[in-house]
Amino acid sequence: MSRTRVSFFGLSFDPLNAKDAASAMAARGSQLKPLVYVATVNVERMLRRDRKPELRGLHKNAWLNLCDSRILATLARYSGLTLPAASRADIVERLFIQYIKRDDRVLVIGGSATLASAMRERFNLNDLRWFDAPHNLSADPKARAQCVDFIRNNPAPFVFLALGSPQQELIAHEAMMAGGSVGVAICCGTALKSIAGSTKPSNGFARLHRLIFAPVRRWATH
Repeated sequence: MSRTRVSFFGLSFDPLNAKDAASAMAARGSQLKPLVYVATVNVERMLRRDRKPELRGLHKNAWLNLCDSRILATLARYSGLTLPAASRADIVERLFIQYIKRDDRVLVIGGSATLASAMRERFNLNDLRWFDAPHNLSADPKARAQCVDFIRNNPAPFVFLALGSPQQELIAHEAMMAGGSVGVAICCGTALKSIAGSTKPSNGFARLHRLIFAPVRRWATH
């Protein structure tokens, strides 16, 4: 997919809204090409990225790196940039409603058996495969390797990583680099819970306060 990224706060974004992002992901996933992954960025992840520079490559190497924050989108607009907000929950819901067919294989890593069952029931899915991810994923490469093996051994157009950040980005990146896997891995955090109706929206104003007042000196250069 040919596109021009937008640089904001030292990170390159793909300026797609939820509708266009879901369409691009569906087109890529249906081809069962070598695995790529989609990352999303909100204020909290921006702050984490600056505290832990080693995580920056996880977003740089994403096939799509999307803005999952109306706050960041607003700040970008005041900076003269066009950076649409693309909510993870909106993207995921569009994928399930508009693009994923009942007999498509869908992988879910993380969450719970109850969540997987709810997703099967709501979207009438016949081949949703859930993997109960091990603990300590951030620090344990062997635990992440189990997730990578699950992705490789169950070829699917869509892989939903419901693990939180940076665990989900680490697994997506390692699965892509290991080779042998196909489809699109979506780092979706709590989005599956959200569309199942069990998660409240996050407090955007608290995140805005942290963005403005956090002592991230590096941002002063941008």
